[in-house]
Amino acid sequence: MRQTATLPKLTPQERKPVDTCARYLLNNAKYLKYDDYLKAGFPMATGVIEGACRHLIKDRQDGSH
Repeated sequence: MRQTATLPKLTPQERKPVDTCARYLLNNAKYLKYDDYLKAGFPMATGVIEGACRHLIKDRQDGSH
């Protein structure tokens, strides 16, 4: 991520979100084991909203049959 942000010569302000994200991922790498969590059957989503929408849509679809 950081290299990709460096190559186009982003300004420090443009690059800030990339650095923030990269720092978060590095600092929390020990918790980011999505493949293990999926194998264990835990529900996963890319965010709170996406997860809520996915479950709401599934519940509504299951109820309409």
